[in-house]
Amino acid sequence: MKILICKSRRLLTLLDGDTAVFSAPVALGSQPEGPKEKAGDGRTPEGQYFVCLKKRGKYGPSLGISYPNLQDARRSGADESLLACIRDRAARGERPPWGTFLGGEIYIHGGGIASDWTAGCIALADGDAEKLFSLVPEGTDVEILP
Repeated sequence: MKILICKSRRLLTLLDGDTAVFSAPVALGSQPEGPKEKAGDGRTPEGQYFVCLKKRGKYGPSLGISYPNLQDARRSGADESLLACIRDRAARGERPPWGTFLGGEIYIHGGGIASDWTAGCIALADGDAEKLFSLVPEGTDVEILP
């Protein structure tokens, strides 16, 4: 399985191989253009990630994605110790460090799709968030396209 998010189309698609098994409209961060670069920029990441955490939170069922990845950290000028930490955690299938200057805690969650309102997360209608949560295990690949 793989989650594919196309930011420009505001669309999430869950793929099983080449077959779409679920699709839903999404809302993005308040500054949707371009990749996330740092905490507080309001952007939604772009790149290759994986579901590193499943939980129920403020916006219902939530899938944590593994932002920042190595490409994000390199692009934003992270030092070698942070790069090593991200690299090691990714190799073990663990969530990257959250709370650095790069930001983190990027989720696919409920809360609605009326406008781009999140701090960088991908929001779904609540019913769609429930459905996706039931279908996706931790470790599922996530690709976010511009």
